[in-house]
Amino acid sequence: MTDDAPTGRRVPRIGILGEIQGDVMVYEPMAITDISLMGAQIETAVPLRLNSLHDFRLRLGDHMVVVKGRIVHAHVCDVENQATIYRAGIEFVQPSERAIAAIHEFLDAVVESRNRP
Repeated sequence: MTDDAPTGRRVPRIGILGEIQGDVMVYEPMAITDISLMGAQIETAVPLRLNSLHDFRLRLGDHMVVVKGRIVHAHVCDVENQATIYRAGIEFVQPSERAIAAIHEFLDAVVESRNRP
């Protein structure tokens, strides 16, 4: 690895003939409209590509968990004030035991609160 041009970098970069493809991961707010132990339905301001995999950070009451999910369906949900809202269904992919426990505890709490007089 040699780079003749001094750049001030500790490690030189190598120019690529052609191009290398990649993806950028960004955190985007989402609304969870329903959830189960197997997946969830979400709404976002950005479209999500069918069958793509993403990490989802879920705030479930007092717990925060990250689950990997696959987009199983996606469509435009609404257009209001020139802002598009996208709805997507996600299937959780190999969620950790901790994530499953947190989702289960959250769902139990929701059901319990709805059954109170």
